[in-house]
Amino acid sequence: MRIALFSDNFYPEIGGVQDSVACLGRELGRRGLAFCYYVPQCSSRDFIKAKLPVGEINLGDNVKIKRFFSLPVKSSTQQSRLVVPNFLRWREVKKFKPDIIHSHSFFGLGLEALAAARFLKIPIVGTNHWVITEFNQYSPAANKLFAGLSLKYVIWYFNRCDFVTAPSQTVFTEMLKHGFNRPHRVVSNQIDLKIFKSIKEDRLKLKAEFKISEKTVVYAGRLGREKNVDTIVRAIALAKKDIPDINLAIAGHGSAESGLKVLVKELGLGNEVKFFGTMDQPKLARLYNAAEVFAIASTSESQSMVLLQAMACGLPVVGARWRALPEYINEQNGYLFKPHDFKELAGIIIKLLVDSEARKLLGQGGLDFVRKFSAEHIASVWEKIYSQVLTKKNNFANNKIGENI
Repeated sequence: MRIALFSDNFYPEIGGVQDSVACLGRELGRRGLAFCYYVPQCSSRDFIKAKLPVGEINLGDNVKIKRFFSLPVKSSTQQSRLVVPNFLRWREVKKFKPDIIHSHSFFGLGLEALAAARFLKIPIVGTNHWVITEFNQYSPAANKLFAGLSLKYVIWYFNRCDFVTAPSQTVFTEMLKHGFNRPHRVVSNQIDLKIFKSIKEDRLKLKAEFKISEKTVVYAGRLGREKNVDTIVRAIALAKKDIPDINLAIAGHGSAESGLKVLVKELGLGNEVKFFGTMDQPKLARLYNAAEVFAIASTSESQSMVLLQAMACGLPVVGARWRALPEYINEQNGYLFKPHDFKELAGIIIKLLVDSEARKLLGQGGLDFVRKFSAEHIASVWEKIYSQVLTKKNNFANNKIGENI
């Protein structure tokens, strides 16, 4: 089987979507499927921002990568690129002779994917990774107007796909309310459990490596306004009154970083909050293993790869009760708090940091929970979907392919 995969978000841009897109081809390529990725060109600056060596990513012998000229666009990663569609790139795709097209974007290269599917007369699968209405703040237009127009556009796009997936039900709930009518299924993004796992190593040595205390909360991910990392910082300031040696480890980069550093200074947390910048996955896994609790206050999640990675490393998790996070955080692996309520978050953090038995039980619950999101398992799900889309394109009236995972 030959898959043409389109995505405006790709290496070296840092993010869960980018990791998942790369992991999909790598894993299915090992099984003999042939992939060609159609993605944006990037600059050396994008590699420097991500602390990566300049050069193409290697996804295996069965995965080719074709890059198109792109323009930088404003985003919290400060790495995003956009390929301006000309609707002629299907000619390049034709050379690959794909059996199916898989689009991970609904603009830019996503439009090229639609064009290729139409001109080559082959089926297209679309994956929506985004809760689009949560990104209003990045629009120069009035937020309410932008939210309405962007949502209509997203519905228009995915209603032209043969089959659609998203990493959580909350994405489909929003889409179905506004006219989405295509066959669909929840399919999780995948995580590499060979990298993200509980490390059998002296935790004190790990803590010394990162120079963090024995009461450390960790956050990893994009530092964008919609991630609300300031809520975590404010919670740490409150929790410090009960736990003087508390630390907050922040891994990642983004447009909100400078503002967060100002807030840390204003709250007198210069010694407690540590910014580690962007880390590669093995080092991030070591940071998770060195910490006690993972916290995420985002209100924009369609899933959250860093959340699952933290669980895979045995951490109890705390997240905002919003969008997709309640689909992945439950009483067996962590706690939820009201969005933006740093006082409630502080109380949960204190409770977990003083109760090692609770941390152990929730950490084990997380380990049990994430096994079904392994790269191997999710690749099998995709292999089945691709096969069924090819063989039963005209038989999707029942709106089902198997059960949600």
